[in-house]
Amino acid sequence: MLDDIDRGLIHALHIDGRAPFSAIADVLGVSTQTVSRRYRRLCAEASLRVVGLADPVRAGRTQWLLRLTAGPHSAQDLAAALARRADTSWVMLASGGTEIVAVVHTSTAAAQAGHALLLHDIPRTAGITAVSAHCVLHTYLGGPTTWPGREQTLDAAQRRRLQPSTAPARPARHALTPADGDLLAALQRDGRASLTDLAAATGWSATTVARRLAELRAGGELFFDVELDNTLLGITTQAMLWMAVSPAHLDHVARTLAGHHELAYVAAVTGPSNLTAQALCPDPTALHRYLIEKVGTLEAIRSLETAPVLRMVKAIGPLPSTARTGATRRARTRTPPAG
Repeated sequence: MLDDIDRGLIHALHIDGRAPFSAIADVLGVSTQTVSRRYRRLCAEASLRVVGLADPVRAGRTQWLLRLTAGPHSAQDLAAALARRADTSWVMLASGGTEIVAVVHTSTAAAQAGHALLLHDIPRTAGITAVSAHCVLHTYLGGPTTWPGREQTLDAAQRRRLQPSTAPARPARHALTPADGDLLAALQRDGRASLTDLAAATGWSATTVARRLAELRAGGELFFDVELDNTLLGITTQAMLWMAVSPAHLDHVARTLAGHHELAYVAAVTGPSNLTAQALCPDPTALHRYLIEKVGTLEAIRSLETAPVLRMVKAIGPLPSTARTGATRRARTRTPPAG
């Protein structure tokens, strides 16, 4: 389990994923060496990673929640194949290991032309018994809005000291352009990459990288998220909730759910289940109590399906090279969807 310094460090990274270790150390009242050492340990033992992401709406991307049902043996291979793709995130095995849930990212042009994964690759993949794709219409919790369970360590004064500056160095050129592609790709691999490393990845000078980072963050085009093994926070039970809500009450119900500390994600989607959420609880009893005492009191929810998450195959960022090699080995007997 994590101690107060670990939790404070994680909270600080949620506030500013690129905060210098010296600034975090000052807020936590420990040495910079201690923060650096704890960060390295959490990366090695808790899968901690800071990931830089483009805001999907501002980047002209559409997100889909994909639900696939397959046999218990083929589901793991299919999940591994999906996780290797650059256009997926949050690939999970759910419902006893026979269901795969994944977020698929498409560009506006791809959505208009028909995304290859949704229309071509999946229908031709053996072993899949059912498919449903739900377009994400609005995200109420998730992305730049962090799960509250990771933000309970630092007080208000400490949080204010870590808030990144929102003022760009010069009049902003906020809109994302193709020229930002290399920068975003490097930040998705490592949101804390140094300016020198980012300069090497983009071919820009370190000064240009720093200026562009400031512009994109100030304009909301770029944000930073944190990957972490939530079991170290005492979370042993995760579930996807699929709800059908009367359209007249959808916004009210979604905003209410977004305020629940048990949820890490809430989004309005297309399909019969027009609202979905991800629940993180200490144990099955806590999940049961949450569903009864909080979700059950929202009368506008006409139906609720609970799909337990057994394993997170891929989180926000691309698979690390070691994980990708392992996934390839596990999936080598299957033909993966075309990339």
